[in-house]
Amino acid sequence: MTVPGRRSSTFTRLLRHGFTDPSAAERLLDLPDLAPVRDDSVLLDALGATADPDLALRGLVRLVEAQPDDQRHGLLSTLIGAKPLRDRLLGVLGASEALGDHLARHPGDWRALAAYESADLHPGVAEFERGLADATDAVSLRVAYRRCLLAIAARDVCGTIDVAETAAELADLATATLRAALAIARTAAPADAAQCRLAVIAMGKCGGHELNYVSDVDVIFVGEPVDGADEGKALQAATRLASHLMRICSETTVEGTIWPVDANLRPEGRNGPLVRTLSSHLAYYQRWAKTWEFQALLKARAVAGDPELGAAYIDAVSPLVWQAAERENFVADVQKMRRRVVDNIPAAQIERELKLGPGGLRDVEFAVQLLQLVHGRSDATLHSGTTLDALGALAGGGYVGRADAAQLDEAYRFLRAMEHRIQLYRLRRTHLVPEGEPDLRRLGRSLGLRTDPVTEVTREWRRHAGVVRRLHEKIFYRPLLDAVAQLAPGERRLSASAARERLEALGYADPASALRHLEALSSGVTRKAAIQRTLLPVLLGWFADSADPDAGLLGFRKVSDALGKTPWYLRLLRDEGAAAENLARVLSAGRLAPDLLLRAPEAVAILGDPEGLGARGRDHLEQEILAAVGRADDAEQAVAAARGVRRRELFRTAAGDLIASYGTEDRPAEVDAGALVDRVGDAVTDLNAATLAGALRAVVRAGWGDELPTRFAVIGMGRFGGHELSYGSDADVLFVHEPREGVDEQEAARAAGAVVAEMRRVLQLPTTDPPLLIDADLRPEGKSGPLVRTLKSYEAYYRRWSLVWESQALLRAAPMAGDAGLGARFIDLIDPLRYPAEGLGEDAVREIRRLKARMESERLPRGADPTLHTKLGRGGLSDVEWTVQLLQMRHGWAEPGLRTTRTREALAAAHAARLLPTEDAQILDDAWILATRVRNGVMLVRGRPGDTFPSDGRELAALARYLGYGPGHVGDMLDDYRRITRRARAVVEELFYGA
Repeated sequence: MTVPGRRSSTFTRLLRHGFTDPSAAERLLDLPDLAPVRDDSVLLDALGATADPDLALRGLVRLVEAQPDDQRHGLLSTLIGAKPLRDRLLGVLGASEALGDHLARHPGDWRALAAYESADLHPGVAEFERGLADATDAVSLRVAYRRCLLAIAARDVCGTIDVAETAAELADLATATLRAALAIARTAAPADAAQCRLAVIAMGKCGGHELNYVSDVDVIFVGEPVDGADEGKALQAATRLASHLMRICSETTVEGTIWPVDANLRPEGRNGPLVRTLSSHLAYYQRWAKTWEFQALLKARAVAGDPELGAAYIDAVSPLVWQAAERENFVADVQKMRRRVVDNIPAAQIERELKLGPGGLRDVEFAVQLLQLVHGRSDATLHSGTTLDALGALAGGGYVGRADAAQLDEAYRFLRAMEHRIQLYRLRRTHLVPEGEPDLRRLGRSLGLRTDPVTEVTREWRRHAGVVRRLHEKIFYRPLLDAVAQLAPGERRLSASAARERLEALGYADPASALRHLEALSSGVTRKAAIQRTLLPVLLGWFADSADPDAGLLGFRKVSDALGKTPWYLRLLRDEGAAAENLARVLSAGRLAPDLLLRAPEAVAILGDPEGLGARGRDHLEQEILAAVGRADDAEQAVAAARGVRRRELFRTAAGDLIASYGTEDRPAEVDAGALVDRVGDAVTDLNAATLAGALRAVVRAGWGDELPTRFAVIGMGRFGGHELSYGSDADVLFVHEPREGVDEQEAARAAGAVVAEMRRVLQLPTTDPPLLIDADLRPEGKSGPLVRTLKSYEAYYRRWSLVWESQALLRAAPMAGDAGLGARFIDLIDPLRYPAEGLGEDAVREIRRLKARMESERLPRGADPTLHTKLGRGGLSDVEWTVQLLQMRHGWAEPGLRTTRTREALAAAHAARLLPTEDAQILDDAWILATRVRNGVMLVRGRPGDTFPSDGRELAALARYLGYGPGHVGDMLDDYRRITRRARAVVEELFYGA
């Protein structure tokens, strides 16, 4: 028993030494066997210096209790007298519960920490092999492995070795373990061993000499027959040996497991044979391998088995690795690899991910490996499989700035040290930063953060991750700027050829022009050039992430040239975080938005306004356009002013569409494609309606002053009336007028005709803006009929002559400009035609079906693929719209929800009225949305309208990115389009044709 006074004193000391539960610690110290610890201040100080004093004390108690009775005092006496052993043993017990468990099961293994010789400080594979030499089966191998691991962990937590040396020792121990496992397998199957030569190639972190405490050990197996042996039988024997080796290391026993041996990096992955001959490996790599497989081979290292065969494998594949950057699909593959694969990480965990999260270890490793593949073709100093060694070589060769490399090295070491200590605690494979305060405290203390370990470790982790995020792009592109800058004599920089190599590998098709743009933008000592040198490394990365980096960089140079003397421009990009990224996305996504922006560069300000990308309503647009028209001297100037507003607002809509579709680093892409389509349709429709209102006001004002002799209205038809315009759609219209009181009908007709003619003339004046074409061919009598009629004339025509197709066309009629009362009366006039009482008769239904079938056979362009034509192709816009319109004409008289000009609204109303099943409605809606988005995307990418997918590879890739498909997935886009529209066509066959 301890007296109360001493207990109080001990309690205080324990608290001061970092024990979080001093009462429990005091009870343990009161155990008879722990008397030497309780009475020795040196041991208490040593416990207090560990990552988790409570854990260290509990582990020490278990270890002491596990000793034979006659050896307990000897262990504690040795600890008191031997500082190296004391620091090592207690350090391990305070950092690793799992190794404490091992020592409790194998109480004599603490002696593995007692030696303090030079070989023990920095052992290699040979020393580890001696430590595993007595293992004869899986169980004894695990015990010996943990004993060796215990020594590595002791050196690690005591700071005898740094994080890179720890990782290298872990890789060497893995090498020795693979050799021991192969020896056990050979002993168990001597006949198999006699038939074949087998080499084990380490990949990944093991191959790169940078293994974690707990990690899969990636391997590839190479087999050959011994002289005179049958190749097939030899490979079967080699496969049995390799499988046995994997089981020895991977299977769980009473002593737990070592680590899984993963052979999935082999050719064809898990679908390929486990063991191949060297020639079979080479045949696969030369013909079928993907870029990521060569990236993986960068770390390949022969570690076990037949040394000559292993060396032959490395000699054979190494040249292929350094030729990978010359492969045809290298750029697309790199773009896929650059997009961080986080889809399988739960959203709640991504911010705790040390490896795959933003600014994680994978970012550093990918950046280094990519630069190695690009520049290692001509520089053999870059051929190291170890990340930090390769980073040092890149800095030494001028491929990465020395300051950037030093920061990246520091960040990587810290993140790897965190990963090591997190895994060491329970020897579990994890890359997640713990959330609980006790775990964070132990982690922080293990890294030497003692003042406020919980706060400090979190702060340091975030700081280093932020450094990695910032440098991940900078190290790719900063040296490119240095390559075109005038550096101080003797300063290392990329050569012109190396700069071109890097740009080409990152997706720039014309690297020489790209370097000229960089020089023009960043050279000089002006404030403008200095800001550009700050912006460009990040912008170049965003451009490289697109389907056309060259277009993005060229567009940025043009915009910068146009606005270079405008003080707010570069300040906007530098200070408004979203503006620069939004600009990069817009400039590299196609032709339409950049063309619009270059004709009005000041519109770039829209990209920095958080609310700037939202469409403005028709009332607001019409008010602005009419005000501009009122300030103009004549109709042509007035329409030019209206076009200026339209140009800016088209850019706003296109930019908002692109940014919503692509997403940004801080904001994911929108996934509601229907909402995106509706947003564009409404925005372009409102803009064109406001422009027509402006043109009408300008023409009337120029010819008649304040009032036209006749009331005049513009009726939108087709997609215009349906609020479903795409960027390149014509505006289908009807013109209607009604003489004012006291005005002669012929005078009114002449005035209305003159207005139409002048509106068409001024709107069709040559311009570089996207045209607003008025199409009045849906008027009565088509091209043969008058362009404008009175309301009474329309009434007479429809009463006497109207055909069923004209009634169908009127389903989408809606007033768009001019006299609102006249427009409303026109709608009242046509409602009985488009929603006939009691629905359509069978003759009318047959006629609509006949017209649709005729259109399908006659109007599809010659040579067009009917499975990929968005308007007239199978399951495209026409199929869906005619099906919906037939439902409207048959049931609109009874179902008010069907009385809408919008296709999707009518489809939803038909479903609500149970006129078609849920699945069919969804299929038609999906197909219509997709076809509309393709049409929008084609206009954005090509700068001109089209109903088919682009044939140019870059344009097709840009369209795929707009639709949400990553690099290299153009084929998936086309397959999905065909699949979705094929299903829609099946529904059309049933609902429209009655099949």
